[in-house]
Amino acid sequence: MNTFLRGIGVILALELRQRVRTRGWIILIGVFVALVAIVTVVLSYGLNALGANDSGGGAIYSAIIYFVMLLGTLVAPALSGNAINGDRDAGTLATTQVTLITTWQLIIGKFLAAWIIALGFLAAASPFLIYSSIAGRLGPVAILVSILVLALELGVVAALGVGLSGILARPLFSVALTYLAVAALSVGTLIAFAVSGLAVQTQVTEVSSYGTTYDAQGNATACVPPQTRVYPALRYDLFWGILAANPYVVLADAVPTALNSDGYPTDLFGQIKLAARSAQIPQPTEVRIDECAGQTFQFTPLPSEVFATTTPNWFVGLVVHVLLAVAALVGAWARTNTPARSLSRGSRIA
Repeated sequence: MNTFLRGIGVILALELRQRVRTRGWIILIGVFVALVAIVTVVLSYGLNALGANDSGGGAIYSAIIYFVMLLGTLVAPALSGNAINGDRDAGTLATTQVTLITTWQLIIGKFLAAWIIALGFLAAASPFLIYSSIAGRLGPVAILVSILVLALELGVVAALGVGLSGILARPLFSVALTYLAVAALSVGTLIAFAVSGLAVQTQVTEVSSYGTTYDAQGNATACVPPQTRVYPALRYDLFWGILAANPYVVLADAVPTALNSDGYPTDLFGQIKLAARSAQIPQPTEVRIDECAGQTFQFTPLPSEVFATTTPNWFVGLVVHVLLAVAALVGAWARTNTPARSLSRGSRIA
């Protein structure tokens, strides 16, 4: 076990030294910090001007951490998408493989290096996260959970990049496919959820009777005859699992929700969580409204009721993401393991 960990440490140290020595790393960190600083200043000024500086909201914090997540998932594929096939093109992969380093040590070491580098961007944004957490007066649990989930999501992207760099022969293709995988999880899940809900519909029958009839003296005489109306309703409740795979939904759902005095969320975490959880509630197929009998509209349940009666999205999403990351790394091992029975056309050995 110590030998295995020592081999991982060798690959990890080599990767980190190679990254840190490049000037582009420093420039990238500087641009990242500058963008986060600009967004922090603009959000602080705008939300304070609108009077959104409430005691339990953390609107600034949630917006900034989502922005950090966006930038992190854009940077991580570029850092990990050519980790293995880039060495193959440079002729250094075969040199490593003829040593005592095993294929799993090589892959895990490169994955950990890519993950640590991605976490470096999160660490660079920590001053702004600390400021926004103080300004939003968030609890320590919400801050800790949001940072942990964000770190895990960055690790998933790093694993996808390293895995695809081992599966595909060309660095350009693996980097591009990693970006497509991130886009599929972030934007593609939203599109798939919306299209799936539109494709499956159910008929809702509404029988309604509003009010009573009155005579010339203004006395109630009889109830208005009921009217029947049939209309289609979208069945988003059948496809909420697609939405659960979205990393932004996972982050929002995992963070404890801060509610205002009216019982509604005060930040982006709670608002996204409420929208995603509400999608799990099925549309009733029959609605009866009779004001004479005292039956009125069924109002939307409070967020606390929605959260208590629906399935947590964060657990489902994290399981899906971890399985994708593990599958990518296993695929990279299968394609990189030596001796290889076959190689892709045009692949370089040494």
